Amino acid sequence: MNSKDKNIIPEGFLWGGAVTSFQSEGAYNEEGKGVSIVDNRSVKENFSDWKVAVDFYHKYKEDIALFKELGFNSYRTSIAWTRVFPNGEGEVNEEGLKFYDDLFDELIKNGIEPVITLYHFDMPLAIAEKYNGFASRKVVDLFEKYSKVVFERYKDKVKYWITFNEQNLVFPEPRLWGAKLLEGEDLEKFTYQLCHNVFVAHAKATKLLHEIIPDGKMGGMLAHTPSYPLTCEPEDILASQKIKEVFLDFYYDIFTQGEYPSYIKSVLDKKGIMPVFEADDDELLKENTVDYLAFSYYQSNTVRASEEDKSLLPGIVQNPNLKANEWGWAIDPIGLRIILKDLYARYKMPIFVVENGIGVREELDENNTVIDEYRIDYLRKHIEQMKLAMEEGVDVIGYLMWGSTDILSSQGEMKKRYGFIFVNRDEKDLRDLKRYKKASFHWFKKVIASNGENL
Repeated sequence: MNSKDKNIIPEGFLWGGAVTSFQSEGAYNEEGKGVSIVDNRSVKENFSDWKVAVDFYHKYKEDIALFKELGFNSYRTSIAWTRVFPNGEGEVNEEGLKFYDDLFDELIKNGIEPVITLYHFDMPLAIAEKYNGFASRKVVDLFEKYSKVVFERYKDKVKYWITFNEQNLVFPEPRLWGAKLLEGEDLEKFTYQLCHNVFVAHAKATKLLHEIIPDGKMGGMLAHTPSYPLTCEPEDILASQKIKEVFLDFYYDIFTQGEYPSYIKSVLDKKGIMPVFEADDDELLKENTVDYLAFSYYQSNTVRASEEDKSLLPGIVQNPNLKANEWGWAIDPIGLRIILKDLYARYKMPIFVVENGIGVREELDENNTVIDEYRIDYLRKHIEQMKLAMEEGVDVIGYLMWGSTDILSSQGEMKKRYGFIFVNRDEKDLRDLKRYKKASFHWFKKVIASNGENL
């Protein structure tokens, strides 16, 4: 079937945008909110903190009106754990819960389905310092308690959930999970134990969701960066395969099958660094698998084995066949199709693209807009590849671009703009925070109105 003859995208497909609470909300200390590890994070001298962000906390009705005009039928954000439990434990903060009640009600009133992430790198600082974050099973239990409160509160408002944003970033970034290596600890052993604890927290939350919201859908979500071998030398191919196993397949296998795959267990056993499993961990993982797979996709990597001795210690190198954006990220629309085909062939589960977009330095022109044809081109080519994958039989349930409005980056960088809507602030100068539609706003509105047919 050719998409020119019949649109491959089904009715009810989820079109929208995605952000995090800390990159968009601001109001960092209002209405009982506690301090998170993000609030405590140092930023580069010329970047911003997240105290105001783009003030979504106070402007969400204005922004949601713009999202409705765009045609969004879904919107992904995260709940700030510190709004619900300011210190990660203790008493629930009713004012924080009420904010998300009001936010979700406003989305639903405007025909927009909330897609909610429980944890997006913003652990309450108090439990990161007291327990060393998810390195402690105590924090796993606290996350379970937080999840239960949230599910019970919003069970009639939110159907689509994600436990952890980009869960595979446990490996390169333990700090995002409130954890740090203690003196005398082995790094690899520590990291695998941290990884295991987060898997257990994910399974506990998934179990609660299915008990409290029987028709609720839980997704397992990764930062998906496919790795291509630089050459057809077998060593390069094997090096790229090893990266895929450790940073992607390992997680997807546990999300879908609930057990450690043999290619990971064999390494852990050989090195003597198998994580400590508590009594019911095996059963917990096995019985609480996900309902759909989700990922962010921005770029692909290219890999070569060590030049010195082909030791299969892979290195990331520039792909000579792809252009990159200003931040060095390879622009690779076909990579999205490769991911979708590979995931569906392997797992045969619904797939949700929950982040995709391009960051560019932008300023308003004399007409108070941004003619961002490069963003239109980027998104068009990725959606085209998604549609081709769907024609080839892949079950894709939604596509969310990253940003919606411009937001601060995870490093506090406002100049790296992703949105359809320009937010008038700079790194340090808040200006007036007014919203302006970019050219891509009008383009994406037509895309959604045609359910992806008019690109």
